[in-house]
Amino acid sequence: MAKYGMSMCVLGMAAEFKSEGIAVNALWPRTAIWTAAIENISLGDSSMCRKDSIMSDAAYIILTKSSREFTGNFCVDDEILYSEGVRDFDKYSISPGSPLNTDFFLDESAEDFLQRKAREKVQVKSNL
Repeated sequence: MAKYGMSMCVLGMAAEFKSEGIAVNALWPRTAIWTAAIENISLGDSSMCRKDSIMSDAAYIILTKSSREFTGNFCVDDEILYSEGVRDFDKYSISPGSPLNTDFFLDESAEDFLQRKAREKVQVKSNL
């Protein structure tokens, strides 16, 4: 299913099942994820990918949230982890320090996301 179709399903099912306390959310990777499928079709250099553990860690956070409060969301793996205090994303990189291949459905790279969060933190401190 394409991401647009998945988005429509998330919105529809989240509304449909909300009264039952059933959450429906989407989880997208920010970067390419190195999997056996990617390796088999050789779609690139593994150093530009993250490990699949970033998706499982992000999914765990989503699945342990209150289903009555957290539904109908479109989550990006590193954003959901960042919101829970994760700051070291090198542990998820196949080759820490190498540039990452951004998912073509997202506009913001992993590096740009972390730089934006750092700027927001500085901005909050300067406003205090």
